[in-house]
Amino acid sequence: MRKGEQTRQDIIRKAAPIFNQRGYDGAALSDLMRATGLEKGGIYRHFDSKQQLAAEAFDYAWRETLDARIHDLNAVPNTVDRLKQLVANFVERRGIIPGGCPLLNTAIDTDDGNSVLRQRARKALHGWRSYIVAMIRGGIKAREIRPSVNAKKLATLIISSLEGAVMVYRLERNEEALRAVQAHLDNYLETEVRSPSK
Repeated sequence: MRKGEQTRQDIIRKAAPIFNQRGYDGAALSDLMRATGLEKGGIYRHFDSKQQLAAEAFDYAWRETLDARIHDLNAVPNTVDRLKQLVANFVERRGIIPGGCPLLNTAIDTDDGNSVLRQRARKALHGWRSYIVAMIRGGIKAREIRPSVNAKKLATLIISSLEGAVMVYRLERNEEALRAVQAHLDNYLETEVRSPSK
């Protein structure tokens, strides 16, 4: 990797927690300069705008977060158990990027504006849901998941439940909601999703 590209990636990596914790408007240039050790010109030599940096920082934060959530899933042989592991990974590996889930944070932060970041968050959501949908459809094909299960609805239920629990966790500062959602999803996956023969 060229030195310029290495510096650019380093800026993105160091800016990601700032945007994730403070949001686009709350991330001051002075915070970014302090985190990266660069002056304004040093940062903007690599990015056209704060918005471009924020978008790439979101992509980085989301990639890191998603990688942690799907880590080792392929080692789990049964699809329902893989879905349960996905839920467990979500609950156990929350703090990959300081500030919580980048998808939830960015969705809330961009609700009233910033179409570039909103588009990135939507793309991340669609990618994550597509990943889960493909897993569920594979499970249906392997007869590990009941054929009556609607893959998109189940994926949306899993994502919505987990992200909602994160919001409650962040407001109440205890894991009760996360643990309750994990237990509910585990039970639902066993009783309503797993094929009786598997």
